[in-house]
Amino acid sequence: MKKKKELIAQKDPKSPVSEVFRTLRTNIQFMSTNKKLQTLLITSTFPDEGKSLIASNLAITFAQAGNKVILIDADMRKGRQFKIFDVLPKPGLSNYLSGIDVQNPNDISISEYVQKTNIENLLIMTAGNIPPNPSELLVSPQMTRLLEDLKEVCDIIIIDGTPCELVTDSVILSRIVDSTVIITAHKETKRDSLARVIKSIRNVGGNIAGVVVNKIPVSGKEYNEKYYYYLSTNSLPKSNSSNHIKTKENNIYRNNLQEYKNDSVKYNAQNEDLEVPKFLKNNDINNI
Repeated sequence: MKKKKELIAQKDPKSPVSEVFRTLRTNIQFMSTNKKLQTLLITSTFPDEGKSLIASNLAITFAQAGNKVILIDADMRKGRQFKIFDVLPKPGLSNYLSGIDVQNPNDISISEYVQKTNIENLLIMTAGNIPPNPSELLVSPQMTRLLEDLKEVCDIIIIDGTPCELVTDSVILSRIVDSTVIITAHKETKRDSLARVIKSIRNVGGNIAGVVVNKIPVSGKEYNEKYYYYLSTNSLPKSNSSNHIKTKENNIYRNNLQEYKNDSVKYNAQNEDLEVPKFLKNNDINNI
């Protein structure tokens, strides 16, 4: 498979940007001192803040460190991990949770919904078909059971969620994962928006590991890249209800929300038999 441009940690593992992803991985691991971190949600405030790119490269760095990793694309509205890794778009998460396009609903095996990547120790579960009720699927007992079953066969599950300011999917997921990382964009993400996301996650009992500030400009001569990533846990903004959102931000919100609601993209990839991944073989998780 051709190395994708977005998979920096795979394409150029010795680059400064890849080293920052490894530092992010290490920081996240050390933040989980009370219990073993097995499920990590990556979310953002709005689209285009780099959430999916960071989730994919972070998954790669965990795999490169010898961890058995499963990356789940939980954005069942506009998931794009299948494009990043160049794999089949379905079957995926929505198919597993809902039974859509399942040949034998009475005998569902997780191994039928995950695909290999060309990165050792890294599997991917794509978003699958676009369902009419993504939020309801994520709050179902099947989602919790899926994570519990996957914990038995892998070291860490990284979930690429939806932007929190548009839909509630990631807020729902934050309740059932070990920790959440929020992605923001330098000079793009509004402080009030970030504060609302943090408050929403904390209100449902979610644990926030920190905030990643993305797209910070650096010297092209020094790094030969346009941006790098920085993990911050000490600068989470406090909510300020007296501040109002600017008109431009409101327009962005409405436009993106409408786009999510009206998205009619359908995947037409042909069904193919998928080889059962190595570390899912011989594991008794066939009847769910």
